[in-house]
Amino acid sequence: MKFKFLLFIFVIHFTANAFAFDIPERLQYDLTWAGIKTGESVLEAKDNGTNIQFISKANSAKWVSIFYTVEDTVVSTLKKERIQNFVGIPQNYRIKLREGKYRRDKEIIFDHAAKTAKYINYLNNETTSHAINDSALDPLSCLYYVRQLPLKVGKSVFIEVFDSKKLYTAEVQVLNKETVETPLGTFKTILIKPIMKSEGIFYRKGDILIWLTDDEKRTPVMLKTKVQLGSVKAVLVGK
Repeated sequence: MKFKFLLFIFVIHFTANAFAFDIPERLQYDLTWAGIKTGESVLEAKDNGTNIQFISKANSAKWVSIFYTVEDTVVSTLKKERIQNFVGIPQNYRIKLREGKYRRDKEIIFDHAAKTAKYINYLNNETTSHAINDSALDPLSCLYYVRQLPLKVGKSVFIEVFDSKKLYTAEVQVLNKETVETPLGTFKTILIKPIMKSEGIFYRKGDILIWLTDDEKRTPVMLKTKVQLGSVKAVLVGK
């Protein structure tokens, strides 16, 4: 049975007019399919001095790996410089995916001064250069940016994202407010639906729903996406 594990991001919280975040921070999630645990995900935020790094990893459980191995890693590196009242400017985006026979190994190197992005596909030795604008983010950092915005039910927010050799405007729909139960407790949440064209963080096939805590942290406590058979869910289980 083939399905995709989804990576996702978190760890920053905002006030209404300023950026604030917890670093270092490490959150743990269980990945389940049809109520059965099929893997785990760990997400971290690190301060490396001159830059901030966000790391997302997902791995299949041992019993799943026997017939379908999942080893996904995504790293976003940002220079500590304000852009659009955001924490930093994207410098590098690296994604390595192994999901069964499916493979991806690519990198994006941002040059905001020159308004260009170098795209490298390591599996086919492809390197290309593309134009970007001042507000371009990578698929991982853009979700941090969303969390600094005032989210109102029924109103979408839009962000400029560069990935897979193209710059596009991604829509994030704010659907509802719901109460969610997790192993860590019950949370009041805001339900959002990103309309992304990226793979790894938010794969382009199937709807993706994310429940963020309805507070200043906007912590993702649950994520759900449809797959070929049923759906895959990620639930926060540890901090």
